[in-house]
Amino acid sequence: MRCFALDLTATTAAQLTGLSVRSVNAIFLGVRRRMAEECERRSPFHGEVEVDESFFGPWRVRGKRGRGAYKKTIVFGMLKRDDCVYTQIVPNCRAITLQAVIRGHVALDSTILSDCLNSYDGLVDLGYAKHLRIRHSEDHFADGPNHINGIESFWSYAKRRLAEFNGLSKRTFPLHLKECEYRFNHRHEDLYRVILAMLRDHPI
Repeated sequence: MRCFALDLTATTAAQLTGLSVRSVNAIFLGVRRRMAEECERRSPFHGEVEVDESFFGPWRVRGKRGRGAYKKTIVFGMLKRDDCVYTQIVPNCRAITLQAVIRGHVALDSTILSDCLNSYDGLVDLGYAKHLRIRHSEDHFADGPNHINGIESFWSYAKRRLAEFNGLSKRTFPLHLKECEYRFNHRHEDLYRVILAMLRDHPI
């Protein structure tokens, strides 16, 4: 668990512990499953909540251009200011899809901050207290407290970290994504102790 908390590879952890790489991978996979379950148990977000969508996958596929480029995985994220993030893989960026995730995880008394994607239209009509937008298309990235820099910072962190695996299968990508989410949410804590406490309550 200390090797996992230090973000060491399975190969390095196997060398340090004397276990086989296969055994270490199985243990690491079990921890990621518990992390994913823990992330799903979080209460609805309150306060100022940034929302955004991002695309994970190949940098570029020849002949394919535009939003949600070919073979990329769409991930929707919500970040409570100065606190934690929640991510969910979604099939598309349509309003009915993204707003369903928002309704399930953000309290109505919250202020939602987003870019100008049309899918976010109508959030106030759904009962949310306030909805602020930032127009990235006009080279605006912040207007005082009106920005989504927090969730964009998480996307940057997650993509840098996942790139180190040199490609992930569709089967394991969701667990690695949730691991990024879990690590980010506990970034100010001793992750080793946090993981041990989680596993005491929910053993592998």
